[in-house]
Amino acid sequence: MPTNRFCHSSCCSCGLDRRGFLKGAGASAMALAVGGLDFASSLLAAEQTKPAGKARVLAAFARPKTDRYFMGWPGAAYDIKGHQAQYTKVLKTAAEKLDVDLDVTAEPICDDKALQAFLAKVGKAKPDGVLLTTMSLNQGWKPINKFLDTRGDVPTVVFSPMGTSFTGHLQHARKAKNAFVGATQDVDWLATGLRMLNTVWRMKNATIVFLRGNKPSEKTLDVIGTKLRYLPRARFPEELKKVEDSDEVKALADYYTKEAKKIVEPNKQDILNSAKTYIACRRIMAAEKCQGISMDCLGLIGSKQIPCPPCMAFSRLLDEGSVGTCECDWNAAISQLLTACLCDRPGFMQDPAPNTVHNTLMGAHCTCATKLDGFDKPGHEPFILRSHSESDLGVAPQVLWRKDQKVTVMKFVGPKAIILGTGQVVRNIDTPPSGGCRTSVELAMDDVADSRDVKGFHQLFIYTDVANRFRAYAKLAGIDVQHI
Repeated sequence: MPTNRFCHSSCCSCGLDRRGFLKGAGASAMALAVGGLDFASSLLAAEQTKPAGKARVLAAFARPKTDRYFMGWPGAAYDIKGHQAQYTKVLKTAAEKLDVDLDVTAEPICDDKALQAFLAKVGKAKPDGVLLTTMSLNQGWKPINKFLDTRGDVPTVVFSPMGTSFTGHLQHARKAKNAFVGATQDVDWLATGLRMLNTVWRMKNATIVFLRGNKPSEKTLDVIGTKLRYLPRARFPEELKKVEDSDEVKALADYYTKEAKKIVEPNKQDILNSAKTYIACRRIMAAEKCQGISMDCLGLIGSKQIPCPPCMAFSRLLDEGSVGTCECDWNAAISQLLTACLCDRPGFMQDPAPNTVHNTLMGAHCTCATKLDGFDKPGHEPFILRSHSESDLGVAPQVLWRKDQKVTVMKFVGPKAIILGTGQVVRNIDTPPSGGCRTSVELAMDDVADSRDVKGFHQLFIYTDVANRFRAYAKLAGIDVQHI
């Protein structure tokens, strides 16, 4: 394959206005922004990524009906009305950002009568989640604990701001199913609690398409409720043939050409072909009204039904908050979905290779997102355009990970459990001289005595230590957590 090298540029501009480009892109979910292509902020991409409808969450406050405390925590200096207004503002701001239907009950749950009224409201509304805030050390927990005992199975988050709980107050709720207590001085954690409830709803209402075999089928996963829809793998080459060298294809190819740190194997046609795979993926997702796609791309390449694998397309989907998963691994697919919903960032599915000399874990694959710091963060990690390692075809962005970056490692092992651990980036590995896939990262694992004991395959590497967030979600969703 010929080798072409392109000059790196920091921007790309096509001269199209945002509305015109969106209209022309159709289901491709691309948009223009000042100074360059801003795919991650595309409204169309966001609409396609989210399931139809929205989660409905009821919120309330457990406290005595008084204007001021005297003696005891949280103390006389605790502004009851002011703090409730602050908590409400944080919740409403988060609800608007997350597109959650939030119903806040301002009247406090102060006695058994008020509790019964709220329980009746929950029973009638059948919400997707409940978020309770305790505002009293001694008089907030009795109604909350009773609610947890009598609510049924509605997922419930309890926020306990500093000054409203000691160790003993947290023990009853600790045993409750589908419930998590966030006891913290961080008031903004309320937004995380709401995100957790929204994530439970989004996982339950999401659909991921898998292109493999010849017969269509569908199943719904236990516990999390995600739908797995299997379609004949011939669907992808059929859709890909319909994609022309349109302005949207050229714009996407131009973006990767100019944003790449350098280009090694791919030529101009390789990049155009890879851009077309993104359009084909988006069209299938739009037609199926799904939130992600996975396929047997190696089989399609091996049988020469497509000119290149969808490595670049999947990288783009992951950057947008969608799911793009190799090899029809549904455990990895729902792990990517959970990471996007819960952590607002992509995860890197990789093949784990223990390094027994350094006692580290090397992970490699030819598909990796570039917006590793988060979907809403500016910029992306540097990447080099390479070919798909095993076939030497198409475009596989080699993403360069930040040295010493803290990383979370997780994956579903069936819908009822996840494996979870943390580590730190030691180095990036180049191919060649090494073998394996293009994005290749070496981690020093935490609390793992021998890297050969790391569980699983196709685990996700995720920027920053978000292990506690996964544990909190797992408690809320009724999922077991196993150490990596």
